Amino acid sequence: MAKGNGYFLGSFQMFSPLSAQSIVVATSEQVSCALGDESVILNLKNSAYYGMNPVGACVWNLVQQQRSVAELRDAVMDEYEVEAERCEREILALLERMRSEGLIQVVEKAASK
Repeated sequence: MAKGNGYFLGSFQMFSPLSAQSIVVATSEQVSCALGDESVILNLKNSAYYGMNPVGACVWNLVQQQRSVAELRDAVMDEYEVEAERCEREILALLERMRSEGLIQVVEKAASK
């Protein structure tokens, strides 16, 4: 792995942290299918498979369209009994992992009319 300016280079990418206002969407470099209440995702760039439990599958289904993290949190809270702070924290962790694996991307918020 190459090294320069005190940072390791290679497959590791620096991202700014996600927040409740971040807008995310699934990338086009993947395919997925539902298996009961769970989902399986294939990353076409690295041929890696990912399994999503029911909550992860719920989030995955929602990010097929651009959504804010706050919208995702609210939708999960409507479906499952969980407190808002814990829900947001766990969704942010899941989304950070999805982003690091190249499954989602952060998009710019559309200009208001």
